[in-house]
Amino acid sequence: MKWAHDIGIFEIVAILAFILFYSFYLIRLLRIRNALNTSIRRSVLKLLLRSIYVLLMIVALLGPSFGDTTREVKSIGKDIFICVDLSESMNAVDVQPSRLEKVKFELKNIAEAFSSDRIGLIMFSNEAFMQCPLTYDNNALTLFIQSLNTDLVPSTGTDFGPPLKMALDKLTDEKQTQAKQTSKIIILISDGEDFGEETEDVSNEVESSGIKLFTLGVGTERGSKIPTRRGFKKNRSGEDVISQLNDASLKKLAADTGGKYFEINESRNDVSRLISAINDIEGELRDAKTMDAKANKYFYFLSIAFFLMLLDLVINVKVIRI
Repeated sequence: MKWAHDIGIFEIVAILAFILFYSFYLIRLLRIRNALNTSIRRSVLKLLLRSIYVLLMIVALLGPSFGDTTREVKSIGKDIFICVDLSESMNAVDVQPSRLEKVKFELKNIAEAFSSDRIGLIMFSNEAFMQCPLTYDNNALTLFIQSLNTDLVPSTGTDFGPPLKMALDKLTDEKQTQAKQTSKIIILISDGEDFGEETEDVSNEVESSGIKLFTLGVGTERGSKIPTRRGFKKNRSGEDVISQLNDASLKKLAADTGGKYFEINESRNDVSRLISAINDIEGELRDAKTMDAKANKYFYFLSIAFFLMLLDLVINVKVIRI
């Protein structure tokens, strides 16, 4: 038999209190019985009965478990790489408080939704950099998400090729079967047009690998100016640059790889749909263990104690007060 709890101060105090108060009661009862020269057999029976059900209640408090029940516990999960565009246009405020801040907020929701899966973070503009490798540590991932800003990468355009290639390499760096690859996912988040020349080749690799690719566009068709430390970003003519969501490249990328396109704008937020789409993907069996599954059987002892308490009420002991 195993116990959920060790005997503690409460149980010890309860036992000592029962012994102390019942001893006073017995001493008083014996004096009366001796004075009247009557039998104490029923009193002894009551003592035995009460001692048993108090002991049973103490045992129930300790949480006894017994039996040879075992259960197989399977660990099933997915590997998710999130690629976040950190080009200057992500500072645009057509999505409040800004495109990047909105993305960071939603990334925390995604991380929380898949806290039992491994998630990695890649930041990019025209180059890609590993911000966080695949990890189960949700707290660490949240800190990396919070630290994202457009100063972390050179802002000379947007290229989807490097982040996709980096995510693909990390997800396929071990020899795995095609079936297992289906539990691996890439999420590409951007607001702009792809100026890369190798994106199509990489997208073909993603499709052939069986890895699922989802794209998430952030911004509006109306667009907005891009805030900088000195005001707003300007073009060579000195005019304010208006950044608009260019969803064509993102939609094409999703279509070419058999994935789906989602969007965040001033009136639409598809993150819940994105989470639902990822949930629909079957996870990979990572590990299976046989664990002891003995259940707490306290209710058996408590039921017997309750029955004995009812029996105690039925058995009467007449006490004559003098």
